Amino acid sequence: MQKYLNIFDFKQKVDYKNEILAGLTVAMTMIPESLMFAILAGFSPLVGLYGAFIMGLVTSIFGGRPGLISGGAGATVVVLMALMSSHGLEYVFAAVALAGVIQMIIGFLKLGKFIRLVPQPVMFGFVNGLAIIIFMAQMDQFKVGVGDAAVWLTGPAMYTMLGLVLFTVAIIVFVPKVTKAVPASLIGIIVVFLIVYIFNIDTKQVVDIINQDTLPGEELKSLSGTLPSFHIPQIPFTFEDFKVILPYGLIMAAVGLTEGLLTLNLVDEITGTKGNSNRECVAQGGANILNGFFGGMGGCPMIAQTLVNLSAGSRARLSGIIASLTILMIILFGAPVIELVPIAALVGVMVMVSVGTFEWASFKALRRMPKPDIFVMILVTLITVFLHNLALAVLIGVIISALVFAWESAKRIRARKHIDENGVKHYEIYGPLFFGSTTLFNEKFDVQGDPEEVIIDFKESRVADMSGIEALNKITERYATVGKKVHLRHLSKDSISLLENADDIIEVNVMEDPTYKVMVDKSRTKSKDKDPETKNPFKLWGL
Repeated sequence: MQKYLNIFDFKQKVDYKNEILAGLTVAMTMIPESLMFAILAGFSPLVGLYGAFIMGLVTSIFGGRPGLISGGAGATVVVLMALMSSHGLEYVFAAVALAGVIQMIIGFLKLGKFIRLVPQPVMFGFVNGLAIIIFMAQMDQFKVGVGDAAVWLTGPAMYTMLGLVLFTVAIIVFVPKVTKAVPASLIGIIVVFLIVYIFNIDTKQVVDIINQDTLPGEELKSLSGTLPSFHIPQIPFTFEDFKVILPYGLIMAAVGLTEGLLTLNLVDEITGTKGNSNRECVAQGGANILNGFFGGMGGCPMIAQTLVNLSAGSRARLSGIIASLTILMIILFGAPVIELVPIAALVGVMVMVSVGTFEWASFKALRRMPKPDIFVMILVTLITVFLHNLALAVLIGVIISALVFAWESAKRIRARKHIDENGVKHYEIYGPLFFGSTTLFNEKFDVQGDPEEVIIDFKESRVADMSGIEALNKITERYATVGKKVHLRHLSKDSISLLENADDIIEVNVMEDPTYKVMVDKSRTKSKDKDPETKNPFKLWGL
């Protein structure tokens, strides 16, 4: 329990100034994104802010690593949009809580470690796709209106917006060359805010996002609110309703953990430290459960805000806590000021985040990467960009990478052959014997032309799976058909264990001999009698 209470990571030196300023910067960038996703899904703006506050606070304290920022992310909100339109907000809260339960179970079962199976080309594609998505999402801010009715800004409005964005970008680029005492992105937001306020420049502000779908005559929406209150989702507790929310809960849990654990890996690479994936799963799950019962839209780690946090100098948990508390203070007291923040300043920050997120080193790596890895990287990028389904992109990338690995490994199996002075033919096998290599393995043997006794030596090989066992079954059966004897030698311990578990298929004798540490002597006869010459015979997959 102590490790979960070590909020401020006393083992490392914490720069409190950097942490506080980074937290303020993160809050400024998280608010508009949470609002946009909430409005896109049909939620109240406060549902988006409550989600950002609860998600950020819980995961910052209990999450798998310092520096990781969580909030109401689009990847998880998109999953809930269909449920919102078909069954309403109460079902959404129930699905969010269910997703949290699933995530906590995954964490307690320590299944988060399977994120290690994601290959580097998939990571490159994932990160590059996210960078492109972050950049493209900013283009929507150069439009007015909602959905298909949105139109591009024109004339002075477009030039003003573009000028302020470029000015913010310039501040972020050049300020670090003068001073790094304050995060450049925070300076950019404050300076552009003051310029727009002092000179009364007409440009889009946060309040315009909140009310972009407000009809004439309706009351204008605001970010002002109260503390989130406990609320049990008002849905019938029946099996039929559970079947309604279960698919959404499962998908949200999977998408959230996939994006979250990949973001955790990315932070590990940037900071040169190691996070705890299982602990992150538990923290995400707990945060989503609270979201479901306190009126938030749920979420997961947000890569853009995480990179803003890291670029601002944060390396501890305090910045995430500050960001979350800042969002709460804005809900309670600061809404009138935050509603006036120019969208152009926030767009400028996010544009620079997208530039920093993109793995430019992947272009250099193209010269050294195998063609299959290049294909996987580009495919994952395209799926991420065009389908906006991060979990699907990663899953497809992992599957293709695994198939390529299996194919390449299958081609590596080979056999060196020779006949000793006793007229016994030896097949020395190299490479793993598994489902992908069994065909090539069977092609190595000349059953008709071989002498009466054959030794298959696995000193440089191993039997990896059931398909490998079946390959041994078939080759020894072929030799038995023509009355020839086969010895299996130097089987590894795990291969022998696999054979032992494969009872009732192959009958073999395991014995020690002065030449080999292990020899498995397989006599391919229909009889299941014990070999009288063997002192310690037993049956493995007897046939």
